[in-house]
Amino acid sequence: MKIISMIPARYAASRFPGKLMQDLGGETVILRTYKATVNTGLFDDVFVVTDSEIIYKEIESNGGKAIMSVKEHDCGSDRIAEAVEKMDIDIVVNVQGDEPFTDKASLKKVIEVFREDHEKEVDLASLMTRIDDWDEINNPNTVKVITDHRGFALYFSRSPIPYPRDKEIQVNYFKHKGVYAFRKEAIVDFYHLPMRTLEAAEKIEAIRYLEYGKKIKMVETDVQGIEIDTPEDLERAKKVWK
Repeated sequence: MKIISMIPARYAASRFPGKLMQDLGGETVILRTYKATVNTGLFDDVFVVTDSEIIYKEIESNGGKAIMSVKEHDCGSDRIAEAVEKMDIDIVVNVQGDEPFTDKASLKKVIEVFREDHEKEVDLASLMTRIDDWDEINNPNTVKVITDHRGFALYFSRSPIPYPRDKEIQVNYFKHKGVYAFRKEAIVDFYHLPMRTLEAAEKIEAIRYLEYGKKIKMVETDVQGIEIDTPEDLERAKKVWK
């Protein structure tokens, strides 16, 4: 089974433009993420896939592997799908470019899903982490996920799910972490399928897979990590790096 990692990287992030080229302990965020992914030793190959000449040159000039997107893309999955469509691979793992503290144990968990999936029932595997803070549960920037009894995703939402109408029932809430492992066929299908209304309403690309009947196996991790979405996140990351 050939397993690679793709790190989708846009320069023009809406909340923090140019964040991937910000300095983090003497190297850029995107280069830190790339090196951390390579250093896990989990992948046959690692690429940064980008629409930015600046990011492309940053990776290539430091001995890494980068791919320039041919088309404009609205989401990371489309960017990855274009890059892998003609590659001879089995599994591709999407590592977010703004998470330089790549956690090997969590990545290993999503890869193991496919090693154990002898019936090839799983189309995607992804990570979730438990959250207890009600501010985060209610925050629309935090994507929540609910699963069935086997750990397959039922739905993703920016709203609190499930809604706690009966507050006496103890319910665990899970945050969806944007790390995916895809079968190649699943992500290529995604690329060629049009967006439907639920994904358009929530602005959560994982919903497209559910709307077309794909099966997403969720894996719990207790590693929160640091996503660099704002200048404040970057300052926090710098403190952790030190």
